[in-house]
Amino acid sequence: MSEKRQRRSAGLLLFRRAGDGVEVLLGHMGGPLFARREAGAWTVPKGEYEPGETAWDAARREFREEVGLPPPDGPALELGEVRQAGGKIVTAWAVEADLDPAEMRPGTFTMEWPPRSGRVQEFPELDRVAWLTPDRAREVIVTAQAAFLDRLAEHSER
Repeated sequence: MSEKRQRRSAGLLLFRRAGDGVEVLLGHMGGPLFARREAGAWTVPKGEYEPGETAWDAARREFREEVGLPPPDGPALELGEVRQAGGKIVTAWAVEADLDPAEMRPGTFTMEWPPRSGRVQEFPELDRVAWLTPDRAREVIVTAQAAFLDRLAEHSER
């Protein structure tokens, strides 16, 4: 019996101080499966990595690939891991930074669309990014990733 490799992703949750609190940068997942969805369709910019690559290196690489901008420098706050509904384990770090979402140049992926059509189309990894308040982010983020917002809030209150 072969052992299935655990799927793992790593990402960066950018935050900036705004008004009385913080805002976080989330990305809306690209492609036709999420085009008309808001709730559960926003994510920390992240991606999968293979054994031999550290989660931190993968988080920085995936930020560049998904957002199309260099990952920000500066201190990183470990936000730990979450297990998403499909079983994937996601590790994230929070980094304080500010960027203009209009500068985003997302990477792309290909998939057969429409299903069973034989046509392969290219779609952006993230079709947009936005700065959101923690309350708004909780309404739209992938459910398991809401724990990252909680952990960032706990750190901010210290």
